[in-house]
Amino acid sequence: MSAAPAGPGLLETALRAGRDAGRKLLVPYFTAGLGDWTEALHAAAGAGADAIEVGIPFSDPVIDGPTIQEASTRALQAGATPDGILDTLARTEPGVPLVAMTYYNVIFRGGHRRIAASLVRAGVSGAIIPDLPLDEVGDWAAAADLAGVETVLLAAPTTPDERLPAICARSRGFVYGVGLMGVTGERATLAASATVMAKRLRAVTDKPVLVGVGVSTPEQAVEVCAEADGVAVGSAVVRRMLDGGGPEGAAELIGSFRAALDRG
Repeated sequence: MSAAPAGPGLLETALRAGRDAGRKLLVPYFTAGLGDWTEALHAAAGAGADAIEVGIPFSDPVIDGPTIQEASTRALQAGATPDGILDTLARTEPGVPLVAMTYYNVIFRGGHRRIAASLVRAGVSGAIIPDLPLDEVGDWAAAADLAGVETVLLAAPTTPDERLPAICARSRGFVYGVGLMGVTGERATLAASATVMAKRLRAVTDKPVLVGVGVSTPEQAVEVCAEADGVAVGSAVVRRMLDGGGPEGAAELIGSFRAALDRG
């Protein structure tokens, strides 16, 4: 497996700048193809998002819980496709870096080089592929590096300590700490493993460390950011969209996270 390029890309540069300015980072997730999703990206940026995850829906997700599964199903039933989503993104400029989140089958079927080039044409800076582990990321990462796409890798609570430095070294943009064992979804309380995960990663890397999965409220975001550089918030945002809140409702929620993180 090739080493990651030495210098940071657009996504990591933006997140490092925010962190270095003393800002806790906020990266909300939206399911592409669900409702007014492109308007929601603009609304999220206006509400204080530092970057935005754009989920490319897939029929057999391994990490997504019921909320995002429902959103993906609705989007697929409405006709969403990877190519259609990227074509739409190419006409959308929310003003913050975009990170595509999808599964390896989409990458494999589309072709590494073609998908990487399509992401760049769509204005997408990074990619999160949760079912593509470090040991198998080589071919995709090489194509992504060549095209200029930053591949964000994940570390789970069960990842051994001795494996974390290699994951952090190969990850680009940021390192995604999975906050708990299980699938995405809203929780009443923050899992203790979330702050532990952030602390373990911060001990082995200078790259921005964001924690996602199970971060559902502004209070939980503040709690995990005692150790993490920022949070990724998915199901809570998607729930607003599913319940008809639209871009305004999502922006209101994201704004509440932003305000809480800024207060600390």
